Amino acid sequence: MSSFLLLSALLQLLLALLFVYLAYCDLRARRQFSQRMGTLSRVSGGGVMRGIGGSSLGRRTLSMDQETQQLLNRLGWRKRSQQSMFSFIQLGTPVVLLLIVIVVQLLMSRPPQPAWLAPVFALGIGYLLPKRWLAWAAKSRQEALAEEVTTFIPLLRILFDVGMTVEQGLRVLAKEAEGILPNLSAELRQVLTRVDAGLELGRELRDMAALLEVYEVTDCVVILEQLIVQGGGAMASLLRLKELIDDRHHTALEERVSKLSGKMSVIMMVFLFPALLIVLAGPGFIAIVGALGEMR
Repeated sequence: MSSFLLLSALLQLLLALLFVYLAYCDLRARRQFSQRMGTLSRVSGGGVMRGIGGSSLGRRTLSMDQETQQLLNRLGWRKRSQQSMFSFIQLGTPVVLLLIVIVVQLLMSRPPQPAWLAPVFALGIGYLLPKRWLAWAAKSRQEALAEEVTTFIPLLRILFDVGMTVEQGLRVLAKEAEGILPNLSAELRQVLTRVDAGLELGRELRDMAALLEVYEVTDCVVILEQLIVQGGGAMASLLRLKELIDDRHHTALEERVSKLSGKMSVIMMVFLFPALLIVLAGPGFIAIVGALGEMR
């Protein structure tokens, strides 16, 4: 059994090395072709990962399902290099965990039986861990974006009051508000980059809201589109949206506090009630035991 596990580990390692070598050969061939055609551009940091992920072998092997693509969009990982990095992590984590489990089993004098069960669990856990982390990170970023909208709307109203247009206000916030609106300013910079390339601002804002799937951002984008079309008259709508978002956050906070009070009641009953019972009923119980002892 130990020789079988060692052979399986070697085969997994050889498979990973073979994939990396074939992807590198494909990347080198594409670079040589681009160099001969005179279209080779300088590769910046992370170019190897981007090139392997963009190769034909990388696209076939590291294809992602629709749910993973949506989560990456919500997280803001829309570049080819970022998606390729996550694909390599999702592919490499099961292999690494499998190798660790096999090495541990080989070092054990008496590995648990059946010996194949732990490697199978390692493969399953290694495949699910990156996906679970991606879902958690995407949800955390959505919550952060919802919180940033409450600060974004007053700042935008101030810029509108001084006479700026929608595009000018968004450019100022994307450039100057990175410290207080890190996620939203990053999304705005991507939108404005596409606008500079000749695309329409309202459509790009709508596409951004569709990718993020945050209700607060979607409502804000609807009002911004109204401002772009009408050129004004939506300041009261921004104020009402700010009040509505504050009411939502207040209701969510009250719900969290009510759930927390219920959890604290359970904790108090489990940990505090036995100690209170000992303090209050302990002397009486001791007196009863002493009286029974004297009667004997």
